[in-house]
Amino acid sequence: MSTIVTTLVPPAEGQLHRNIDWRGAFWVASGVPALVLFSIGGIAGTTGTLAFLIWAVSMVMGFLQSFTYAEIAGLFPNKSGGASVYGATAWLRYSKFIAPLSVWCNWFAWSPVLSLGCSIAAAYILNALAPVPLFTDTSPEVAAYIAAHAGTSADAITAVTAAATPAIRNWTLYGHTLGPVSFTFNATFFIGAVLMLIIFSIQHRGILGTANVQKYIGLLVIIPMLIVGVVPIVTGQINWANFSPLVPLAAAYAPEPGAWNIAGWTLVLGGMFIAAWSTYGFETAVCYTSEFKNPGTDTFKAIFYSGLLCMLLFILVPFTFQGVLGLNGMLATPIVDGSGVADALAGMVGGGQLIHSLLVMLMILALVLCIMTAMAGSSRTLYQGSVDGWLPRYLSHVNEHGAPTRAMWTDLIFNLIVLAIASADATSFFFILAVSNCGYIIFNFLNLNAGWIHRIDNGHIARPWKAPSWLLGLGAIFAYVNAVFMGAGAKVWNPMALWAGLITAALIIPVFCFRHYIQDKGKFPDHMLADLGMSSSDLAVKKAGMLPYLTLVAGVVVMLLANWLFVI
Repeated sequence: MSTIVTTLVPPAEGQLHRNIDWRGAFWVASGVPALVLFSIGGIAGTTGTLAFLIWAVSMVMGFLQSFTYAEIAGLFPNKSGGASVYGATAWLRYSKFIAPLSVWCNWFAWSPVLSLGCSIAAAYILNALAPVPLFTDTSPEVAAYIAAHAGTSADAITAVTAAATPAIRNWTLYGHTLGPVSFTFNATFFIGAVLMLIIFSIQHRGILGTANVQKYIGLLVIIPMLIVGVVPIVTGQINWANFSPLVPLAAAYAPEPGAWNIAGWTLVLGGMFIAAWSTYGFETAVCYTSEFKNPGTDTFKAIFYSGLLCMLLFILVPFTFQGVLGLNGMLATPIVDGSGVADALAGMVGGGQLIHSLLVMLMILALVLCIMTAMAGSSRTLYQGSVDGWLPRYLSHVNEHGAPTRAMWTDLIFNLIVLAIASADATSFFFILAVSNCGYIIFNFLNLNAGWIHRIDNGHIARPWKAPSWLLGLGAIFAYVNAVFMGAGAKVWNPMALWAGLITAALIIPVFCFRHYIQDKGKFPDHMLADLGMSSSDLAVKKAGMLPYLTLVAGVVVMLLANWLFVI
C-alpha cells in the first residue's frame, strides 16, 4: 500500500496564516456550549420531562460522530472551512452538485448563529436595562385598578403590566409579515446589530487575535456555566420528581403528560432534531486546519477536547435546569421563547441581586462567544468553498491579518436580514432555527458517509489519526438516524420548516453553476485536490461504485418516510 506524504504549504500573501495550535481552536470552539441557551426553553416546551435525556443522547451522538470528522480533516492539512469542505471532496467523484451541497448546507446551518445569538443577547440586555415589571394579585397597583374598573385580577394584571412596561419594549420602526414568519426593526434588532458589528471588528484581526480574545471570554463563560450546573446539585435544589414521568407531552407547551404514541414520538424526534444543531456544533474546531501550526496532531486534539467540554456542559446544564425549574417552570413563556433563560439560570445559583446581575452579564458574554465562534467558522467555510471552486470567486479574499473579510461581510449582511426575522417573535425565531438545522442535518448526512467513501477511494493516503472502523460505521448509521430526526422533527417547529430547508439547500445549484460554468468554464482549480495528491483526471476512478448513489437514495427515502409516519 503506497502512501502520500503531504507537505504543509506556507501561507502566501492573500492566504490564511498558520498562527494557532489546537488550544487556539479549542478556545475558538469554546463558544459552542453557549448554544444550549438558544433552544433549552424550546426543547423543554416540546419534550417536557424528557428534555434532559434529549440533550444527553444528542450530545453522545455528536461526540461519537466527531471521530469521523477528525479522520477526514487530517487528510487536508492545507484546507480551512471545516468538515463540510473535507467531506465534499469525497463526493466529487460521484456528482459535481452533491459536493458543493455539503459546503453550502454547513454554511447556512452555522451562519444564523450570528443573528439568533444577537437576538437573544439583545433580549437579555433589554431585560436588564428595561425589565417588564411583575405584578401579582396582592400588588397595590392591581388592587387600585380593580377598584376603578370592572374585571378579574388577571385582567387587572394584564392592564397594569402593559401600562408600566417601558416604551422601548414595544417600539418598532417597521414590521411586516412575510409568508410563515414576520420581520421587524425593533429595539432587539438594533441592539443585536450593534453586537454583530462589534464581533465583526474583533474577527477582522485574524484567527490569532480571535483566539486570544476568546480565551479570556471563554474562561469568563465556561466557569459560570459550570457554577450554574454544579451549585444547584451541591445545595440540594434538585427535585427528583421533576424528571418523571418519563413520557412525552400530550401537546407541545402544555404540562399534561402524554404517551409513547406516534404524536409523542414526533415531539421527541422534534427535540432531537433541534438539539443536534447545538450539540453537534463543536465540529467547528476542525475549521482551522490550514491555520494550525501542526495540523497532523492539532486537528484531532482540537475536536476531541472541544467535544469533552461540550459533553460536560450540554449534559450538566439542562439537567440542573430541569431539576430546579420543573415542568411548569420550563413551560413559562420567557423560558420557551428564550428571553428569560439567563434570569432563570442566574436565579438557580442565588446570592442576591449582585450575583444575579453578574451571571446574566456572563450569559450575554456566552452568547457573544458562540457568535464569534460561528462567524469564524462560517466565514472560513465560505472562503474555502470559494478557493476550491464551489462558491463565487470574490469570497476567497483575505486581509493582511489573514481574515477572510469578504466572506465575513457576506455573513454580516445575510445575518442582518435574518436578525430582523429572529427579532419578531418566538415563532419566527424557531422557524429560522429549524430551517438552518435542515441544512445542518444534510451536511451531517453527507459527511458521515464521506468517511467511508474516503476510506474506499483514498485509503492509500496516510492519516494523521484514523478512527476505529466500528466508529466510522456507527457514524454512517447515525446519518440515517439524523435523517429521521429531520423528516419527523422539523414540522414540530413549523409546518413549512422542512420544505423551506430543502428549498434553501437547492439554492446552491444556481450559485455553483455560476462559479463552475461561467467563472471557471467547467474546470476546477488545480490546487483543489493537492492534499490528496490527485488531479482532476483522477476523479474518473470511482472505487465505491454505486454505493454512494444508493446511500443518497436511501437517505431521501428514510427522511420522507419519517415525515409521512410521524405526525402530531
